[in-house]
Amino acid sequence: MRGFGWQELLVILAIAALLFGGKKIPEVAKGLGEGIKNFKNALKSDEKVAEPQPEEKKQA
Repeated sequence: MRGFGWQELLVILAIAALLFGGKKIPEVAKGLGEGIKNFKNALKSDEKVAEPQPEEKKQA
């Protein structure tokens, strides 16, 4: 599969402008960016939990 070209992106932006209106697009983009950031942070925290922590030997 090939990636998106500038023509496809232009069509997508035009459809988004029709659906959301010009004033709502920055709000939608901000929400999408925050969602992606939260998703990445959740993935990173899951990786940290999955790694076993070495236990120190206790002397009795």
